[in-house]
Amino acid sequence: MIDGFKKFISRGNMIDMAVGVVMGSAVTSVVNAIVNSLINPLIAMVFGKPDMSGLLAFTFNGVTVSLGAILGALLNFLVIAVAVYCFILVPINKFRDMSEALLVKAKIKQEAEEKAKAPEITPEAQTVALLTEIRDQLAERSGMPLQHD
Repeated sequence: MIDGFKKFISRGNMIDMAVGVVMGSAVTSVVNAIVNSLINPLIAMVFGKPDMSGLLAFTFNGVTVSLGAILGALLNFLVIAVAVYCFILVPINKFRDMSEALLVKAKIKQEAEEKAKAPEITPEAQTVALLTEIRDQLAERSGMPLQHD
């Protein structure tokens, strides 16, 4: 049971997930700062207060229903999604595309250098070399002395 747990912990997926959770918490503070310092003041300019929970609220039989709180949560979700996309995913994808392009460019350059280093053998030269090798092997098997041209 302990060996299985060790394998589970040492898997790459578990480590990747732990890194993702740590990075997620770091990103959360950045996104919360954007929402609290930029988006909520903009909402306050439009609606008069930064908290939308009081908007579209009504009380019936002592129970308060607040449609503004739902709208506020949806707006916060959309703002967070846009912030994560614009400030995290887009730069990461650009960086990934640039690194892939550099890798492809380096691979093409390396292949060109290898091709330039390797002597080019014509099909005729390959045929002559193959026939010479066949002749030499046949001569060795038959015990005849080799005669070179």
